[in-house]
Amino acid sequence: MLAEEIREYCLAKKGVTEGFPFNETTLVFKVGDKMFLLMDLESQPLKFSAKADPEWSEDLREQYHQITGAYHMNKTHWNTISVDGLKPDFVLELIDHSYDLVFKSLTRRVKEEILKN
Repeated sequence: MLAEEIREYCLAKKGVTEGFPFNETTLVFKVGDKMFLLMDLESQPLKFSAKADPEWSEDLREQYHQITGAYHMNKTHWNTISVDGLKPDFVLELIDHSYDLVFKSLTRRVKEEILKN
């Protein structure tokens, strides 16, 4: 998968914004002003960090060498995923899971506002 494909997929989700709050190479996607995906645009192969349920994270890290604890993030809740060798549908599933986790954590008012638009 390419960075632009991931970017377009993320931006197609309700309430998602993008920006470069940390530096000019780390693209951050947020929903309700909370991060759900960070993508290093200069990494080769392409890598991104996403949230995951802690129990699922353990399983993912055991099954896939491309998935590790996220650098500079809470490794219990964040994984870094190297897309090289992973099926695109699986990569999208990881993105969906991260978005859903963050969306569920938003206040009812923020969720309703996002769904209204």
